[in-house]
Amino acid sequence: MTSQLETDFPEYRPRPAGAELALQGIRVVDFTHFIAGPFATMILADMGAEVVKVESPGKGDDFRQYPPMVAEFGGGAPFIWTNRNKRSIALDLKSPEGVALARELVAKADVVVENFSTGVIERLGLGYDTLRESNPKLIFCSVSAYGRKGAFADRSGFDPIAQAESGFVSMNGYTDREGVRALAPVMDISTAMMACNAILGALVARGRTGKGQSIEVALFDNAFLMTGYAPLQQIFTGNEPRRPGNTSPDTCPSGVFKSTDHSFFINCGNTQIFQRLMTQVVELPEVAADPAYATNKDRVAKRETLFALLQEAFEKQPWAHWQARMRAAGVPCGELRTVGEAIRSPEAREREIVTRVAHPELGWVPNVALPIRYSSTPLADPVLAPRVGEHTDQVLAQWLGHDSARIEELAQAGAFGAAAKVAA
Repeated sequence: MTSQLETDFPEYRPRPAGAELALQGIRVVDFTHFIAGPFATMILADMGAEVVKVESPGKGDDFRQYPPMVAEFGGGAPFIWTNRNKRSIALDLKSPEGVALARELVAKADVVVENFSTGVIERLGLGYDTLRESNPKLIFCSVSAYGRKGAFADRSGFDPIAQAESGFVSMNGYTDREGVRALAPVMDISTAMMACNAILGALVARGRTGKGQSIEVALFDNAFLMTGYAPLQQIFTGNEPRRPGNTSPDTCPSGVFKSTDHSFFINCGNTQIFQRLMTQVVELPEVAADPAYATNKDRVAKRETLFALLQEAFEKQPWAHWQARMRAAGVPCGELRTVGEAIRSPEAREREIVTRVAHPELGWVPNVALPIRYSSTPLADPVLAPRVGEHTDQVLAQWLGHDSARIEELAQAGAFGAAAKVAA
């Protein structure tokens, strides 16, 4: 893998020495698992927050089991996508000692994030109402499936369920079959972004008021946001969105075409772009001047005829020919790529989206960057996601001031799980 990474991806360029981090000095206790919660706390960690991930002894976050497994990571490759720049502490939250340590950590924290099933965090004695007594400035963020209160608070849920129940699935695919889910966990990722935004807002508010607060972000609520403006269209027209495949119900021409060697997508968001496409790219000025295609509404009504005209033109030349002409004419277009092609594309390399980071055992490991570029407080340099409990002793010493004797005493009491007790 090392030689392939060296060939395919640029080496990560470290941030300028001495540059401050946006969330420097902010401490986060992370009780999350799977994707939505951990991705939110990873964004905070990339911004410079000190994030301590609390995991169950032994197995840790269940997301560690997602393939492919990499022994040197202590789990699967997907886990490092959501958990870089964190430290892991293994606590048995079923033991009084483990819960007591968790409370001590929270007392030193600015933010807590959790995504247990509804009611679990309270049963553990780690709910917001309990924790804020010792830390009134605490910002406590709960990420759930259907909210923490109400008739559906008991329901568990994952990304594809939110896609299905929000109507998102019904909007995607082709008219001759049922809607299809997005393979990428778009609801988890966008929920994580919302949770991070909410936490940042609460930190700003705390700076003004001196008070913390609780935050709730639900996967189901966020999924509606991800359906875009479709809900408003349905309310005003009474019509359900029709699955358009790779075309757009609102814009034309917008869709996939084939050159002699590649398929590509174009999107003419307004009449000016359509005019440039016809006159400067495919050289069909008579179509551009035809009153039958004067407005977007006209073009939508005659989509099949217009697509046929364009396809006949596009199939005469390779993609490189059309890409150059459309770029010069300012017509939005893009090649249909596989994931492997996309991460190795010139655009991805230019933006340094995927880089390689040195690893003591593997030589190099890949790193997928956040799409954030600060001018004064660049994101933290990536540190590989931790193994379960890798930093337990370190965190207890640095955050809580416990010495090795006290840590061994806690291990014998079962704070770090049965295995740790035996090992100690």
